[in-house]
Amino acid sequence: MTREEILLADREFIFPAVFHYYQEPLVVSHAKDQFVYDTAGVEYLDFFAGILSISVGHCNEFVNRRLHEQIDKLQHVSTVYVTQPAVELAKKLASISPDGKLTKSIFTNSGTEANEAAIVAARCYTGSSEMIALRHAYHGRSNLAMGVTGHAPWKAAGSPQAGIVFAHNAYCYRCPFGLTYPDCEVKCARDVEDLIRTTTSGRIAGFLAEPIQGVGGFITPPKEYFSIVADIVRKYGGLFISDEVQTAWGRTGNRWFGIEQYGVVPDIMTSAKGLANGAPIGVTVARAEIADAMPSPTISTFGGNPVSTAAALAVLEFIEQNDLRRNAAETGAYLRQGLEGLKEKHRLIGEVRGMGLMQALELVEDQETRKPAAQHAGCILEAARRHRLLIGKGGLYGNVLRITPPMNIGKSDVDEFLARLDRSFQDTPLH
Repeated sequence: MTREEILLADREFIFPAVFHYYQEPLVVSHAKDQFVYDTAGVEYLDFFAGILSISVGHCNEFVNRRLHEQIDKLQHVSTVYVTQPAVELAKKLASISPDGKLTKSIFTNSGTEANEAAIVAARCYTGSSEMIALRHAYHGRSNLAMGVTGHAPWKAAGSPQAGIVFAHNAYCYRCPFGLTYPDCEVKCARDVEDLIRTTTSGRIAGFLAEPIQGVGGFITPPKEYFSIVADIVRKYGGLFISDEVQTAWGRTGNRWFGIEQYGVVPDIMTSAKGLANGAPIGVTVARAEIADAMPSPTISTFGGNPVSTAAALAVLEFIEQNDLRRNAAETGAYLRQGLEGLKEKHRLIGEVRGMGLMQALELVEDQETRKPAAQHAGCILEAARRHRLLIGKGGLYGNVLRITPPMNIGKSDVDEFLARLDRSFQDTPLH
């Protein structure tokens, strides 16, 4: 099919709710390492990595070799049978979980399903149904996942649900209380207790949060936030669920999971995306007694299939062999330094935030008033494409640029990225 035929078929046969970036959608043909190519063979430097799913580079040869070996041996049997790759992956996850306390896994196909499983597990274990989520959060596209999503553009009609309340998130750049960290004494965290006492029955099932809010615009809480909240949640009988769909597997630097950056051990973790470098997978990992509380039977036809779990095992091995957690920290720091330099140069940039190779630029019309600049973000995204650079966009106001390259990039890739992004800022009518 030609590019035009592909676009025509997309418009005719795909739900229009499935949106695409850019005024004229980009039709991707193939990819390798940190590069993506369109149908005309034009090369793009990919610093969005399939929405953080390409953790170790496009078509990674080490991972793909394991994937091919498995697909030629056993592709699918469903969870009613036991397979070696799924069991080996679950064992590996138990060994690297925070403090080794989360030892049992259930595999699904996406972050949405993983979060659903976590909520079900929390409700079964506690005997309560009430959940706390965060404003600006995104947890998936099913009805329940949208129910715990605190981000209006990503909630479909009918998704708001009883028994779910939303706490203030730790959005220091736009503090909901009008305070300044650290003088605020992390009021957003301490307010969770008042939320429980006034908007719930006083006994909750759990608290679900992303260590760094992804779709929300990489909102990064201060270091004390989660320890304060976790203590409050457990005081009222709830479990702390860390949504690691975007923050896991070393992306935040030096550690496997984003929540480890805060010194907190969750009761349940969920993840997906980068675990299998683009192969469909979701996982919910919990303490043994929580997993044991889920009633039988349950099933996931494609969850934990041999191909995806074999790919995931290869990804984790590749990350360890190449010390990519350290690379995410060191190259991420180098990237952060460059982004801070761009902030000094371009007054559209109000804040640089994130951890490791998960960085964001919040764009504003004025650095003093901090008025969100969604139109500017759209223009920068288009300009970046013209300069053969792929980045993401997010935030409640649509004014945040998301930067998440594969974790095996080097500083020379960052230099090229910064040069192209700089030109993109210059090459926009709103600059």
